[in-house]
Amino acid sequence: MRFMIMELRTLRVFVAVAEEQSFTRAAERLSVAQPAVSHQIRSLEKELGEALFERSTRSVRLTEAGRVLLPLAGQTLADADRVTAEFASRAALVTGTLVLGTVDGAEHTPLPALLGTFHRQYPGVAVQLVEGRSAGLISRVEDGELDAAVVALPQQPLAEDLRSVVMLEDEIVAVVPADSPLAGRQNMPIELLSGKTLISYDPDSGLRPRLQSAFDAAGIAFTTQYATNDGGLHAALVEAGVGISLTVSTDRAITGNPRIRTVPISPSLTYRKALIWRGIPQPARPLQALLALRPTAP
Repeated sequence: MRFMIMELRTLRVFVAVAEEQSFTRAAERLSVAQPAVSHQIRSLEKELGEALFERSTRSVRLTEAGRVLLPLAGQTLADADRVTAEFASRAALVTGTLVLGTVDGAEHTPLPALLGTFHRQYPGVAVQLVEGRSAGLISRVEDGELDAAVVALPQQPLAEDLRSVVMLEDEIVAVVPADSPLAGRQNMPIELLSGKTLISYDPDSGLRPRLQSAFDAAGIAFTTQYATNDGGLHAALVEAGVGISLTVSTDRAITGNPRIRTVPISPSLTYRKALIWRGIPQPARPLQALLALRPTAP
C-alpha cells in the first residue's frame, strides 16, 4: 500500500476550492496566486490517484472522490486547529496586547463572538480595537502598525505577504421608502439608478470602488449627492424622501424598519469582509492564538 503524506496547507487549498467552487476565488481567499492553487490540487489528485474536481470553463464541481474527501479534510483541519489552540493555551500563558483594526459593520461579522471566545481562553491579553477605513487599515497591517484587521476586501488581490480569512459575505442593496413604486420590485436593475438622487458611502470607504466599477460597467454615471458611512443616517435620509440609499444588506439600521424597503440590485453587488494579517514575519503569540480559533464566515 502506498504511504501518503498530505500537508495541512494542501487540505486547506482543497477545502477553499470546494467551498468557493472556483480556483480564482479560492486563490483570492487564501491570498495566493491561482497557479499555486492549481498546482496544489493537481499534486493532491496525483497523490490520491483520483480526480477531485470536475472542471469546466464556467464551474468547478466536486467529483465523487472530492465529496468523500471534503468532510474528512474538514475534520482533519479542525482537529489540527484544536491541537494548536490547546497547546497555545497550555504552553503560552498568552499575555500582551493584540491590536486589531475594524471597519464599520465589523459587528455583523463573527468578530465579536470570536473575541468573546478569545477573552475566555486568554484573559491575560488586552485587545485594542482601532477603527478605520479598509484601505488605511490594510496599509497599517502591511506596515506592522496593526496585528490584524477586519476589512472589506478590495477588488484587486492583497499584497503577497498578507493572509486572510473571509468572515462575512454580503451585498449592497437599494433602500427605498416603503411607499415608493420601487419598493415592490424583486430586483433593481442598476440602470434604474441612473439620474436618481443617491445616498451612499464616503469616498474613502472600501465599498466605493466596488460601486464605481459596477456603475462604470453599466455605462452610467455614479454620483452620490449624500455621502456618509453612517447606516442609521442612510435609513433616516431615505425615510425623509431624500433619495435612494445604496447600503449593505446586513446593516441593522435598515433591517426590520417598516418605513423602508430593501431591493436587491441587479447584477448583484457582492463583497466580502475578511480578517487580514501578515504572514511574514511569524505573527506574535496573541495573534497566533486568535487565528487558531479559526474565524469563519457565518
